[in-house]
Amino acid sequence: MPDSRVTPESPRGPRLLDRVRAAIRAKHYSPHTETAYVAWIRRFIFFHGKRHPETLGAAEVNEFLAHLATGRGVSASTQNQASSALLFLYAVVLNRPLDGLAHVVRAKRPVRLPVVLTRDEVSRVMVRMSGVCALMAGLMYGSGLRLLECCTLRVKDLDFERLEILVRDGKGRRDRRTMLPRALVAALIGHLKAVKAQHDADVAAEAGSVWLPDALAVKYPRAPWEWGWQWVFPATRHYVDRETGVRRRHHLHESVLQRAFKAAVRESGLTKPASCHSLRHSFATQLLERGYDIRTIQELLGHQDVATTMVYTHVLNRGGRGVTSPLDG
Repeated sequence: MPDSRVTPESPRGPRLLDRVRAAIRAKHYSPHTETAYVAWIRRFIFFHGKRHPETLGAAEVNEFLAHLATGRGVSASTQNQASSALLFLYAVVLNRPLDGLAHVVRAKRPVRLPVVLTRDEVSRVMVRMSGVCALMAGLMYGSGLRLLECCTLRVKDLDFERLEILVRDGKGRRDRRTMLPRALVAALIGHLKAVKAQHDADVAAEAGSVWLPDALAVKYPRAPWEWGWQWVFPATRHYVDRETGVRRRHHLHESVLQRAFKAAVRESGLTKPASCHSLRHSFATQLLERGYDIRTIQELLGHQDVATTMVYTHVLNRGGRGVTSPLDG
């Protein structure tokens, strides 16, 4: 067994967290998963006095997960994420799959219904938003997009003739098609004209490339500069890629829309704890209200299991037959 005094920053080989990052990227996990897993592994190491995970085992993992549930009172999903990160660390990075995690104290998973806004409530929020954030919120509500799916749209993913949006590499790394609201076509075209002018200026300044997934930039060297690959909602500032040293733009950060939406909800006087994701929930619920088939809604939302989509029948609280209260009847 390795010396317990060996730290995660040991000079005997690559640093542990760098090995974790390399393993995650080799499996093509999302950058958000990488950030979360590295954070949980770091917290696990500090919880056990900076001992190297090679000197720890299932008992210490159980102790940490139980502490999260009983000492910190985290949610079940948070605890499960921490558990997944540590299982990945031992099984993939350290090549030591763990046994004996079946009896860990688990945080209780409450059954929650999604927060859904009515059409009037959506209007009250939307009129208090402006510019790019209003356009992005309109797409989330009108197309059922997730927040990150909206932020990472590329120009080539918009089909104005067929009124479709191709969502690439969505949750679970699945592609899908959803509707492009006709009401947003003119605004999107005007927005893209401004983005194109900005892109042309960036190209002239040798800063007009974007990041491409899955080493596509190696296969298609000119693709990062092509108009079709550009972000629909680019960031306002450039950044320098740490690996290549190339100056480019990222997509608009999710927090920009989140802050704008939260401010609009507060100004509208709504008491519901609505977030950007509530627009996606509202999209699904209102399609169900209009009589669309649950399987159609499932495909538009990109749910792998129809049971996930069925939650909106509980939100609607009337199923397919339109049950009404005896008092109202």
